[in-house]
Amino acid sequence: MKIELHEIPIRDVVEGYVDSAENGVVGYGGRLNIRPAFQREFIYKDKQRDEVIHTVTRNFPLNVMYWVVNDDGNYEMLDGQQRTISICQYVKDEFSINHRGFSNLTVDERNQILDYPLMIYICEGTDKEKLDWFKIINIAGEQLTPQELRNAIYTGEWLSEAKRYFSRNGCPAYGIADKLLSGTAIRQDYLQTAIGWIAAREGIEIEDYMAAHQHDTNCNEIWLYFQTVINWVKATFPNYRKEMKGLPWGIYYNQYGQKAYDPKDLEKKIVDLMEDEDVSNHKGIYEYLLDGQEKHLNIRAFTPKMARAAYERQKGICVKCGMHFAIEEMQADHITPWSKGGKTTVENCQMLCADCNRRKSNH
Repeated sequence: MKIELHEIPIRDVVEGYVDSAENGVVGYGGRLNIRPAFQREFIYKDKQRDEVIHTVTRNFPLNVMYWVVNDDGNYEMLDGQQRTISICQYVKDEFSINHRGFSNLTVDERNQILDYPLMIYICEGTDKEKLDWFKIINIAGEQLTPQELRNAIYTGEWLSEAKRYFSRNGCPAYGIADKLLSGTAIRQDYLQTAIGWIAAREGIEIEDYMAAHQHDTNCNEIWLYFQTVINWVKATFPNYRKEMKGLPWGIYYNQYGQKAYDPKDLEKKIVDLMEDEDVSNHKGIYEYLLDGQEKHLNIRAFTPKMARAAYERQKGICVKCGMHFAIEEMQADHITPWSKGGKTTVENCQMLCADCNRRKSNH
């Protein structure tokens, strides 16, 4: 990997500056993508923006910025977006400071700004090298999320299309699944979730999926898959509850989406489980109904008081092997299993030695 520090004057960076809804923000004669697909669309507050200009006019040093070289020889900005946009907007007379815009300055004042050298590290390397480097420089300021870091590397038409569906306020993914997804669209949570689900279906990592599809001209595969997952959830569990939000529905669909379920029967079981005082993890109800494993429910454990009462009733004798143990060597167990209607009550508590309890659990 090659990393070099360059001094690039502001006049070169602001050349060809354009900010448009269609093409994003570019500068440096059209060769610098100032707001790449991975960057969040936010701007400095006026005070922050003005301070950037004050720093430049006083010839104080700005923090270094980071660019990365693309395959076509052009550049994308990894860090420094807000400072760069603030400078470009001022030079283009989009705002003024103390009632003086750039065009109101003297020729010397304008040249002082345009000649100001920006300190910029430019990186060339493989996708993995650039991603590793970006993780290192992302330790300061408002850190990017893991998915924003990935977006910094796997840019292209596929990512732009995917962001249209998953990464904007009011995006299509929000419209059909906001109650089921955790996080926010603009912080790339929806996109990460969708890619994570479809990548898991293929048995690969998110980075592998993005690398494989980086140069696709559309994102139809992931968008159609995502809609299929959400439609399956809504058909299988039509009565929405807040416990459904943030569950890994795509992972469930990958494993159980081809099985036949009766939504009405599932709804009856959900109601019973929600009302069962022994079920302490209500979010786990949905996975339990799909795979039948009680561990998802976190069945309420016997209290120390219940265990002591059972131990005294048994006089310290394990009811399975008939041997005597100290209470610390024994474990509380349901006489009638929870799955067969047994409750976590003192009457349904028995004490087993560790070996007997393990054997029972294995059966």
